[in-house]
Amino acid sequence: MAVLSPASTPKPERVQRGLDWLQALGYQTVLSGHALDRGPLYYAGTLEERLADLHAAFADPEIDGIVCTRGGWGSAELLPYLDADLIHANPKAFIGYSDHTSLHCWLQNEANLVTFYGPMVAADFARDDGVDLPSWTQCLEGATDWMLGATDGLRVLQPGVADGLLLGGCLSILAQSLGTPYAARTENSVLFLEDIGTKPYQWDRILLHLRYSGRLDSVRGIVFGNMEQCVSAEEADLLERAILHSLRDFEGPIAIGLRCGHVSAPNITLPLNVRVRLDLSNAENPQLHFLEAAVKG
Repeated sequence: MAVLSPASTPKPERVQRGLDWLQALGYQTVLSGHALDRGPLYYAGTLEERLADLHAAFADPEIDGIVCTRGGWGSAELLPYLDADLIHANPKAFIGYSDHTSLHCWLQNEANLVTFYGPMVAADFARDDGVDLPSWTQCLEGATDWMLGATDGLRVLQPGVADGLLLGGCLSILAQSLGTPYAARTENSVLFLEDIGTKPYQWDRILLHLRYSGRLDSVRGIVFGNMEQCVSAEEADLLERAILHSLRDFEGPIAIGLRCGHVSAPNITLPLNVRVRLDLSNAENPQLHFLEAAVKG
């Protein structure tokens, strides 16, 4: 498994802790040449160096997965220079979240890859309780017909049932891609949305922006992440009311609380670009079913 930094510089000691955990799980890890680079600015190397690390990881036949060290900022810089032919010819698991939402969208749009919105080396594997191992295993070992539910944080905001491709990621990154060639495609999807440091009025504002852009027109259901990195417990009710206000004309099921992305608890791995069923018909038993394997063969 290749470990690289397409965006910002990680702390080396946290990378090492994360590598130790991955190796204890049985993975052979390869730290990319610029993964620990510092600069320019806050980047882990120049654009050319980060791009070369990513292309080398896809091209290497000995590598079957790519996991990012951390997010930050920088992945979107790579998008115009990615080699679609190289990546399409060498599909492999790509794992990360936050800023890497832009790479998830590109890999789905241009190469039709299943990607994994899940724990990163320095951000999550470096924490003793940073990774939800059951979902990680289900995703990367190709399980079919598994599900997430109330024990994974899922709660019902609006009941209903919806089928579609699971797409999405970090709300602010998705919104900032609008008007560019790299915007997320959300047609006929169950959309997952999460973020960090985003207040209730900002969720309301960005969701309105997505509505006005038409990105929610054919979305069939929405799952919001765990909001503890966005608001305090005292603001949680206001956030939920703001979301429902902004989505008051949305007819599909809406869930909230999924422990994936920016979380302080074990981080759930979500396979993106796979078929799912969001069943919120029973408020006591919300279910997100994964209907196909994320990894083939």
